[in-house]
Amino acid sequence: MPAKRFPILFITASRIGDAVLSSGLIKSLVDEVPGARFTIVASALTAPLFGETPGLDRVIVMDKMPVAAHWFFLWRQVRLRRWGLVVDLRGSAMADALRPARRAVHKKSGGDAVHKVIEAARLLKLEEAPPAPFLYTNPAIEARAETLTRGDGPILAMAPAANWIGKTWPAERFAMVARELLGAGGPLAGGRLMLLGGPSDQAAAASLRAAVPRASRIDLVGQTDLLTCFSALRHARLFIGGDSGLMHLAAAAGAPTLGLFGPSDERLYAPWGAQTRTVRGPRTFEQIRQLDPGLKQAICHMMELPVATVMRAARSLIAETQAGRAPPCPAGDAHA
Repeated sequence: MPAKRFPILFITASRIGDAVLSSGLIKSLVDEVPGARFTIVASALTAPLFGETPGLDRVIVMDKMPVAAHWFFLWRQVRLRRWGLVVDLRGSAMADALRPARRAVHKKSGGDAVHKVIEAARLLKLEEAPPAPFLYTNPAIEARAETLTRGDGPILAMAPAANWIGKTWPAERFAMVARELLGAGGPLAGGRLMLLGGPSDQAAAASLRAAVPRASRIDLVGQTDLLTCFSALRHARLFIGGDSGLMHLAAAAGAPTLGLFGPSDERLYAPWGAQTRTVRGPRTFEQIRQLDPGLKQAICHMMELPVATVMRAARSLIAETQAGRAPPCPAGDAHA
């Protein structure tokens, strides 16, 4: 006898990185709740991450409106259903308005800062074994990623863009690292460079494209959806990028991931997983905050991060993950 339907309203984050970091909660609910049926509320940016969730009834795209009208917009769409559980990562009053059987609502904590994966796990009382970020795909997506990455040699994935100049490591430095890693005598010699980014990141990727011959490039900048990008990252031998949604996608995909940090706190936002590392320049996050308290100034805080520091960290991570590198998830097991 099939399990009784258990409707879950899951309100996820509006930014890609935060949505990825909390995505393990959905897998936990899929695995543990018989008959779980999901309505996932996301922003236009994050909605594509959840299209292949098992038991998905609907994805509602909700972006901010003036005077918080987006919450009224959402309430009108979900108010008539009797929810078994409302999970709200945005900390709104929606769960109170809907009166579900159970609710799990994010609340700001005044205690010590904890990683966002652990913070999300606390909503479902899973902090002792926090669920790792996890995204569902399908065989067609995995097959497309396989086609995009087909070829010889290891793949170095890089995402040179950031959503603010303060977090942007200069593209020419990415190019220097790529040439050294992929060039003769480098740990990824004979490999290929995978470029990642959205449609607005073409300028940031321009100088990095010139770092390797066209035949050695996999240029996905503005060319793929998020789940295809995620699946392509399963094939990467190493990812290097700043604190961004793509960095968290790479870590979730199982790629050895090196995160370049400056004006963001790695205690909260480091890539999650055993095969991940972070590196920063000489100043701590707190020292950067003293210079730029609101983190809004047009200052490239990443300029002080030298190429040599990133190269040492990249070589070390490659060596540490040389043995036991997990193969890409087969398309037939995409929902496993």
